[in-house]
Amino acid sequence: MDKIPFLDLKRVNLRCQKQIDNAIDRVVHSNRYLFGNETKFFENEYAAYIGTKHCVTCANGLDALTLIYKALIALGRMHEGDEVLVPANTYIASILAISECNLKPVLVEPDSATLQISEEALVQAITPRCKSLMIVHLYGRCAYSRRIADICINHDLLLVEDNAQAHGCCYIDEKGYHKTGSLSMAAGHSFYPTKNLGALGDAGAVTTNDQELAFTIRALANYGSDRRYHNIFLGRNSRMDELQAAVLRAKLLFLDKENKERQRLADYYYQNLNPILFSLPKKPYQDNHVYHLFPILLNEEVERDRWRSQLARLGVDTDVHYPTSPHHQPCYANEFKNMMYPTTDKIHRSIVSLPLFPGMTDEELSFITQQVNALNTTYT
Repeated sequence: MDKIPFLDLKRVNLRCQKQIDNAIDRVVHSNRYLFGNETKFFENEYAAYIGTKHCVTCANGLDALTLIYKALIALGRMHEGDEVLVPANTYIASILAISECNLKPVLVEPDSATLQISEEALVQAITPRCKSLMIVHLYGRCAYSRRIADICINHDLLLVEDNAQAHGCCYIDEKGYHKTGSLSMAAGHSFYPTKNLGALGDAGAVTTNDQELAFTIRALANYGSDRRYHNIFLGRNSRMDELQAAVLRAKLLFLDKENKERQRLADYYYQNLNPILFSLPKKPYQDNHVYHLFPILLNEEVERDRWRSQLARLGVDTDVHYPTSPHHQPCYANEFKNMMYPTTDKIHRSIVSLPLFPGMTDEELSFITQQVNALNTTYT
């Protein structure tokens, strides 16, 4: 068997190639490449899918999160210098959005069993200066809980979701299924090509039920203007183009089916991987994880680069999400100097992502599992 790639985007997109081609053709012949019907229709369709009243598209996922906090500051609901609680093990974009708005990120350790924000650590991290909590549905797993909602209510925290990795993920309670992206005051979404719902370039969106917030975000994303040549905010240029909107409309039709496929692939891993040199994150008891990524955690004595190199020689490509903790990045060297996040550091030292994407064959899945298990005895 040829080497199995970590992700084969060509194979993923070929599954809906006809719909993508039709979408591109519509845009090319529309003579409208920004602020057209494709963007309008996608905003309506994605809001309906997530279960919110509003969807405001923008240029990328980082902008989506940044615009949420810029809008909250513009509306006087937050102020520069306020603290925002955020998982310490998230991708750095979550934290950059906070810093860009001159807010102070307060890093919270994750639960090592789920890799999501620890509710116990969250309570301990709250100070009188904390005004918001950003939860991140990392790797496609729901980070929301009833307790997190209660913590936000009890401490008057504005809840924001980073839903960049969890399109189609749900929180399940006695009232039914609630999509991530609809569980908070506002949520940021990334449609980077590798995501479960991926564009053919950069694209993002904010979903919310707050009409005033949606209006402000839309204005901020368009040079701060509420109408042409009338600027009410110090805004930016952050817009989704018609091509990306049209492609996302086409691919949205396949999202739930592909998420089901991701769950089937992950179930196979859970049932057949033999965790001797590594451990697996605790499997959710509800079938609501959409497995944007499938991470495993290598044991402390296993050298990650060597383990990955040996697996690559066996024909399996992997990736690392993410090799360096955000608080160890040079851009945050001063802000988090002398701060200790041992659980986060342990995760970042040991984490490896196995291949998992729609279109993987059963033969490939079996081969990957066999080779990973084989390293239990052949790793040197």
